[in-house]
Amino acid sequence: MKLTPRQQAFLDNLFELYREFKGPVHYSVVANKLGVNKFSAYDMLKVLEEKGVAASDYILSDDQTGPGRSQVVFYPTHKAAQFLTQLRDEMRYNADWQRLKDSIIRRLQEARNANPADALREALSSVSDAKVPLNYCAEMISVMLLNIQRRSDENAESLLGAISTKGQIGLASLAGLSLGSLLAGGSEDKKLTKKLVEHTQRFQIQLAEMSEESINKLSALLNDSMAALRQPTLPQAI
Repeated sequence: MKLTPRQQAFLDNLFELYREFKGPVHYSVVANKLGVNKFSAYDMLKVLEEKGVAASDYILSDDQTGPGRSQVVFYPTHKAAQFLTQLRDEMRYNADWQRLKDSIIRRLQEARNANPADALREALSSVSDAKVPLNYCAEMISVMLLNIQRRSDENAESLLGAISTKGQIGLASLAGLSLGSLLAGGSEDKKLTKKLVEHTQRFQIQLAEMSEESINKLSALLNDSMAALRQPTLPQAI
């Protein structure tokens, strides 16, 4: 899921007001908090509702005891809580991102001189240890690239060449090509194949929930990873 900085600001303030008022709030309250007119606030909250991170309800105002005009109020959803928690986790681990990225690139470079199946299993073990969604998806990029690369034939090179490295489309195409490579390569190791399919499906689910900033980081990592795989293989020391 992607939210613009303005949408995220509205969501942050909706959460804050929801905790302050201990319940749903009228859109005019959100407008006052952000210093915008109430119509703009209403429109933005409806956008957040369409994205599934806000919900609305209709209630009577406190001074009404009988039939009357109801007021629309908004509140954050469970999906919003998950999204904001993910953003906080990503910010907390942001300092480690470059270290993780360097580790993944180094692994891909070393895998060129290693047994492809062994390199893939080692990468899968790192995926299982990743707790943060951003880190998990980063580890999965190396797994899926290694899965494609282990097909030591012309098809492997053509598949790698077909991967776009731009944005969510490129990341999704990597997942699709990795799954396609599994189907085309047969099931010589059913346990490994099952594990790869499960992790790739999880990657696709988490990718759909990623913030735009995280998508950009993963896209840049994919670009650097592809460049590392295209470098000439160094001869092994004797």
